[in-house]
Amino acid sequence: MAKKNNPDGNTQHIGDAIQHLLSSFHIKSKFDEANLIASWERLTGKPIAKRTKKLYIRGKVLFVELESPSMKNDLNLHKRQIIEILQKEFGSEVISEIVLM
Repeated sequence: MAKKNNPDGNTQHIGDAIQHLLSSFHIKSKFDEANLIASWERLTGKPIAKRTKKLYIRGKVLFVELESPSMKNDLNLHKRQIIEILQKEFGSEVISEIVLM
């Protein structure tokens, strides 16, 4: 955790303080998972998000239930790229695989 240089030495960036708090309560992974799910539309776009029926994470695996079999097929072709985008945004500790349903 990077602390700012100041006379009392107790000041830190709010983002660092939140990350420390999440880690100390062992809820950082759940926070990151919820953040990923909340960011699904922003990261994948409105057309994919509109056709997504259900989205959840279990054991670093993102499960995506889609309305359209053709959308499932298209996403299956680009699964590796989607994983890379999500890992770049949230880190590799959040998800390692995607299952399209």
